[in-house]
Amino acid sequence: MNTRDDPGLYAKSETIHPRSVSGRFRRWKFAAATLLVPWWHLAPFLRWDRGPGAPDQAILIDLAGRRAYCFGLEIWPQEIYYLTGILVVAAIALFLISALYGRVWCGFLCWQTVYTDLFVQVERLLIGDRTRRIALDRAPWGPAKLARKAGVHLIWLIISAACGLSFALYFGDAPTMLPAVLRGEESAAVYGAIAVVGGFCYLLAGHAREQVCLYMCPYSRFQAAMFDEHSLIVAYEPWRGEPRGYWRRGQSFAGRGHCIDCRMCVAVCPTGVDIRDGSQLGCIGCGLCIDACDAIMDRAGLPHGLISWDSIASQAARAAGSPARRRLVRPRTLVYGAILAVSIGLIGWSLSARTTTELTVLHERALLYVRLSDGSIRNGYVLKVQNMVRRDRWFDLAVEGLDGTRLSVIGGGPPLKVAADSVGSFTVFVTAAAATGRRLPLTFVLRDRADGREIRTESLFVGPDR
Repeated sequence: MNTRDDPGLYAKSETIHPRSVSGRFRRWKFAAATLLVPWWHLAPFLRWDRGPGAPDQAILIDLAGRRAYCFGLEIWPQEIYYLTGILVVAAIALFLISALYGRVWCGFLCWQTVYTDLFVQVERLLIGDRTRRIALDRAPWGPAKLARKAGVHLIWLIISAACGLSFALYFGDAPTMLPAVLRGEESAAVYGAIAVVGGFCYLLAGHAREQVCLYMCPYSRFQAAMFDEHSLIVAYEPWRGEPRGYWRRGQSFAGRGHCIDCRMCVAVCPTGVDIRDGSQLGCIGCGLCIDACDAIMDRAGLPHGLISWDSIASQAARAAGSPARRRLVRPRTLVYGAILAVSIGLIGWSLSARTTTELTVLHERALLYVRLSDGSIRNGYVLKVQNMVRRDRWFDLAVEGLDGTRLSVIGGGPPLKVAADSVGSFTVFVTAAAATGRRLPLTFVLRDRADGREIRTESLFVGPDR
């Protein structure tokens, strides 16, 4: 039971107000956001000519047509394994990048990082830098505070709504869908998707912020397993910085460390981490503390690198007075690189060998076989022919494996006509003389009349035991 003097097991979360900073890492973050945010919002409007009757949106998930498009690639529902392959490649690439350069994804490319940084920039624009934002939070509520806070949240909501809207545009023709959404003419599902995605953008980037990185993101939990002593991470050099202490301009650094305990590295950190305490789960590797520390070193007339983006091995070498070396090629990166190359190669081979026709044969189960009046045995099958090109096609059908078989197609054929970009379904009867076995192998052969290519599918011909 807690008393007034007992803080309890958990400390109340405090809002992190990162201070603005300039430098190379800040420029890299700005460059990443400049590329990623416009891409997210403008990519649905890119066009890609697929011929008459086909959607011309470059990136499109067509739920009604049960199709996904990415420039020249068209994915059908039964090809969902390509999505699995892409996710595997993305995961292995993330492992490789982490082994080489630490949490570059978290610091520069993650959706949460990019939009949180954008939301913080809105606060800076309307309220001011760190000290002004902290002062406004501590000030009593009044017309001025209410107006500034309302302005910030209004812009956040607009950005979040735009994020949700862009998500919805990937599922429809963007130039047609956007005006319909703005006029209120779209379906409830579209507005629901906008509300859910936009709501999470507002909640996570505007309110949760660093809590997502600290408690929700699974990557931050297992990223340490991908690092070794040669991975490049953001780290403080205690051998150079300690003992730390306050410094006045003109004061000598003899007998003390270079860290002047200004806490600028903490003030600029978007997750509130003190990097001087060592590598931590909360450090997302953005490098802003490096920019801040380098600026302080310039004022003090000291060399850069007290906080640096370097490997533990290199820092240990410098501490011992040895030359630092970076080892990008090592067993861990070779294994990750090999797995990544094999995964990409398998996907590329699968795409290059991809056919435009698929044949599925289903044996009728209601009656496995029928004995006709002349003593012959008949089996029924349902054939599904998938035509993955945008023109009508004609196919010849034959069976192999049994002598003296007769083939008949209910409703016409041969040839079998399959309409453009569709699946043709046919009921087929195969009749053979009295079968000599219970289950005999049978092969269906489908031949395209246009190019002569054949597709073979194995099945069984069922007869009586005797």
